Amino acid sequence: MPVTTLDPTTALILVDLQQGITALPTVHPADEVVARGAELAAAFRTKGLPVVLVNVAGAAPGRTEAPPRGRAYPPGFAELRPELGRREDDILVTKRTWGAFHGTDLDERLRRRGVTQVVIGGIATGMGVESTARAAHEHGYHVTVVTDAVTDPDAERHRVAVEKVFPLLGETAATADVLALLG
Repeated sequence: MPVTTLDPTTALILVDLQQGITALPTVHPADEVVARGAELAAAFRTKGLPVVLVNVAGAAPGRTEAPPRGRAYPPGFAELRPELGRREDDILVTKRTWGAFHGTDLDERLRRRGVTQVVIGGIATGMGVESTARAAHEHGYHVTVVTDAVTDPDAERHRVAVEKVFPLLGETAATADVLALLG
C-alpha cells in the first residue's frame, strides 16, 4: 500500500549508509541512495522529528553457508557518510547484526520520544533494511519503506523485498511522497 500519512511523531531510520557499505557494488547507485537519505534527514530535522543513523560494526557469531564477511572491518568502514549531516541530537545506533533493533536500545529510545511510525531507507534492501522493517513491525510501529532510498548488491533480493515483503510490513513510498507528507 502506498504511504497514506505520517504520524505526528515519526522517526527516520537510515540503515548502514556508511563508508564501507556504500563502497560496495549495488543494484542502484549508492551515492543516489545516500543523497535521498540526506534529503530525508534534513526534512525530518527541519520538522523536529527524530533521525536515526545506523551503522554496522560487526557480525552475528552464528555459522552460515556463505563465507564469513565483516568479522574484521578495515579502518573507516563503519564511518557514516558525511552527506548525512549527522547532528548531535540524531540517534546513533551501532549494530552487530543485520537489523537495527536486535541487541540495541533503539526501541527504548524511540518510545521515550513517543515515536509511533518509522520511515526506513538504506542498504542493503534485503538484509539490514528488511530486518529493521520486520523488527519495527513486530514492535508495533507503523512502517514506511522509501523504495527509491534503498538498494542492495543483489537485484533479485532487492526486488523481492520491495515487491513482496515491504507491502506486508507496512507502506512504501518514494522520497518525494514522504517529503510532500512532511510539508
